[in-house]
Amino acid sequence: MHTSANLTGSRLRAGMVGLGMIFDETYRPLFEQLHAEGLYRRDFGLVDVELAAVASRTGGRAERYRQSAAGRVADFASFSGDGAVRQLLEHGVDAVCVATPDDRHFEGARAALLAGKHVLIEKPSVLRLQELDELDALARKNGVLAKVVYHKLADPDHKKLRTHVVDGVLRHVNNGYCSLLEPKQVSGSQFAEWISGRNPGTYVAVHYVKLIDFTFASPPLAPPGRGVGGEGWRLARVSATGQRGLVGPADGPTWDSVQLQMVYVYPDGREAAFDIHTSWVTPDNFPGYVEQEVQFRFDNGVWAAHQRKRGVELTVEGRTPHELKITPNHHYNGTFVEPWGERSQRGYGVEILRRFFEEVAHVEYAGPPALRDRRLEEMRALAYNDVSTDRNTVAVVQALEAILQRHAAGQPGSVVTVNGEHGGLALWAPGGAAPAVLYAGRA
Repeated sequence: MHTSANLTGSRLRAGMVGLGMIFDETYRPLFEQLHAEGLYRRDFGLVDVELAAVASRTGGRAERYRQSAAGRVADFASFSGDGAVRQLLEHGVDAVCVATPDDRHFEGARAALLAGKHVLIEKPSVLRLQELDELDALARKNGVLAKVVYHKLADPDHKKLRTHVVDGVLRHVNNGYCSLLEPKQVSGSQFAEWISGRNPGTYVAVHYVKLIDFTFASPPLAPPGRGVGGEGWRLARVSATGQRGLVGPADGPTWDSVQLQMVYVYPDGREAAFDIHTSWVTPDNFPGYVEQEVQFRFDNGVWAAHQRKRGVELTVEGRTPHELKITPNHHYNGTFVEPWGERSQRGYGVEILRRFFEEVAHVEYAGPPALRDRRLEEMRALAYNDVSTDRNTVAVVQALEAILQRHAAGQPGSVVTVNGEHGGLALWAPGGAAPAVLYAGRA
């Protein structure tokens, strides 16, 4: 039973699990904006959204934020330690945002859904399809939304790519290459506490896995026969390799860089292969901080975007490239002095989070309570962020993690087949007579 039905007035109380870098970059400015302005749309009217409670490992960041943000957000409750999420839920919230390290997403999201709260999870939602199944079932049972943050889908360049696909301007994708290379400070300091046994593919390749799956898989607005994916386009297999020795031992389970390939198959048997290269060991003085680009080849064209070089370069003696970025991406996140004198922070990294609260407000306030279930299903049908549509992305993540685990154990070169005769995810090791079944159901 949905436990947020006792909402009084037009108000949403938010809980935040995890207060790391992504909170400071995107959630913090959103909560400050919503505190000052509220959330308004004609269908649901004016809704007050407040940061009501936070849960973190030590509570140190929360207390520093409380002091620095006095007057810009509500006086939120702060919980820390092993019972922090439980205390946050007991405090009374309507929606929970989960921005912990990726291998801790499941437990926090599961607890919130069990408590009947709407949930927003940072990418990747979870690491295994079995976990995704459980979250989706809990959301449906308790009448709430379970959504995932893929902010790159809101990047204007990526939205234009999908627009061309939907309109049939670009037809029948053949292959693609994507890269996202992050500096050593990510693995060496920012995320050093959870980096052991992890890999940069799970951490950031999912941005492009989701982009590919969402953009090319039967665009809903495309005229019949014009979408590049279309009915029957399916994920077929996943392979990967990588390098070690900088973040951890050369024979250990912690990866410096990963090269992932996923292959989709069209109904006529033609294949489309996508290579995604990721790392978190780029030198810290690399001029762009994060190097990222995409290229997709179609039957009738090529789309290429270098997402680091967006036309702006900045050099400030003693401040770039560490404190300030030489090639900043103001589309994702920027702080500005507006022409009318107001200071603001905006970008698609913030906008994608605002959209989640709009979807929750639509469910709760955009009409009579008797029609709430209809509004809930409308919001669940949004393929860009609902957990029910995250299956291919999580399947690729689960396959990648299993392949790298085998590799670290001395058996490189495994391939995972998807929805074959041996199950939804079947891992084949070189020379093996039978696969290891990672997921028996349909992926």
